[in-house]
Amino acid sequence: MTRSARAGPEAATSGDPGTSRRAQYSATTRRSLVDVAERLFTEHGYAATSLDAIVAGAEVTKGALYHHYSGKQALFEAVFERVESAGAAQVQGALTGDGDPWERAMAGLRAFLDVVRQPSYSRIVIQDGPSVLGHERFREQEERSTFDYVLDIVRAVLAAGEWDVDAGMEQAFARIFFGAMSSAGAWVSTAEEADTQAEHVELAIGFILSGLRALSEQGAELPDPATYGR
Repeated sequence: MTRSARAGPEAATSGDPGTSRRAQYSATTRRSLVDVAERLFTEHGYAATSLDAIVAGAEVTKGALYHHYSGKQALFEAVFERVESAGAAQVQGALTGDGDPWERAMAGLRAFLDVVRQPSYSRIVIQDGPSVLGHERFREQEERSTFDYVLDIVRAVLAAGEWDVDAGMEQAFARIFFGAMSSAGAWVSTAEEADTQAEHVELAIGFILSGLRALSEQGAELPDPATYGR
């Protein structure tokens, strides 16, 4: 065995600490860039935030930024995903447990209304997200993170009503509530009196849910798609 062959595994082992330090430094740099970018995007918006301001705040070079992100939009996407994922997790947390499905639905709604009033979520996700990501990509991201828990809520309340519905009807109910929450969230997020508007939304959707609950308790039947209108 040659000297170079013997040195191979040893060199790889001895290089591990250095590799680990570089990985840690890269992770720290990315986190710092995203932290600063989130703060600046929240305070000033995407258009008014420069890369120079971001790298200055993160105390890194512009070359370091380009090493991790292709540009400002790519950095925005990383910030968007973090803020949007954190908001979705907050709502999902409110839906955990096996309690009354109607109360869980209202708890999820309140959590959602709390999230959309957070400055970072309001500015980055709701105000700047559609224009920076493009409407189609924004909707895709929203569906990945938000639609599933709306569908879970719908399934739970329909099951509580002992309504036997197919997947098509589940989707129909979920799409209606998803559209209502998305529109209401944007309205609340950008309102001058956001707390008051949030109360209005909670009351309105709560009233709709209470109507469904009353129908459930009365044993009302849902229309059958196969025979409806015939």
